[in-house]
Amino acid sequence: GTRIKIVPQATQYVIERWGSYFTTWNAGLHFLFPFIDRIKRTCGPRGQLTDIIILKEQVLDFPPQAVITKDNVTMQIDTVVFLQITDAKQYVYGAENPGLLIEHLTATTLRNIIGELELDQTLTSRDLINERMRIILDEATDPWGIKINRVELKNIIPPKEIREAMEKQMRAERERRESILIAEGKKAANVLEAEGEKAAAILRAEAKKEAAIREAEGQAEAILKVQAATAQGLELIKNAKADHAVLTLEAYKAFEKVSNGQATKIIIPSELQGVVGLASGLIEALKDPAKK
Repeated sequence: GTRIKIVPQATQYVIERWGSYFTTWNAGLHFLFPFIDRIKRTCGPRGQLTDIIILKEQVLDFPPQAVITKDNVTMQIDTVVFLQITDAKQYVYGAENPGLLIEHLTATTLRNIIGELELDQTLTSRDLINERMRIILDEATDPWGIKINRVELKNIIPPKEIREAMEKQMRAERERRESILIAEGKKAANVLEAEGEKAAAILRAEAKKEAAIREAEGQAEAILKVQAATAQGLELIKNAKADHAVLTLEAYKAFEKVSNGQATKIIIPSELQGVVGLASGLIEALKDPAKK
């Protein structure tokens, strides 16, 4: 009787009728006629026999391959290929063992690309190598109904002596960076110290300047007060309407105080000479009766 077959989501079956391709079953319910129709078996991407075609993305992890760089350095590189079956008919009838073919194609493509690069370029150009390999593999597997989504270099393993030299170089680089950081730290500390001393010197100078200004302002204020007092005294004398005799007498009193000092020479103003003569006459008049 008729066989009923349910195809899961994201899978397909290739159906042959009378030994030739008939149709491709997608997800859903299908009927298979015995002795007339059969499901075509094929090799999966990993080499296993299967009758179901998986449309989801799959990954192939290949063992390390020995490659030689342009500067004759032998190293081991293992790759990972991410692929997806896009056409079940082409996949079944396009290649006998697509997974094995992709592995060999990956190895030869990797050798060709690495052979064009030197060691340093190989270690620093992973993205470039990945993209070149993806383009080449995708173009080669297109007739097989396979799309190559990504290719990744998982590990790049140089020879032991190269690894040791790289480790020494990395240590030297770390020590160099550490020395630079220490030197920059000392430089920054010296700059901060110098800026602190500069700021302190500026503050001291400003303090001295402020003190000098305040002292000068105090002296100026004292002088102004003395002048104000003198002016006030003169104003009082003026308001009192003192006559010439009173002013002369005051001047004589001041002259008398000066003459009592230690000065050897005293210059008498002409205004006081009359007063001095009058005073001397009065003194002589007072002395004569006593003599008599």
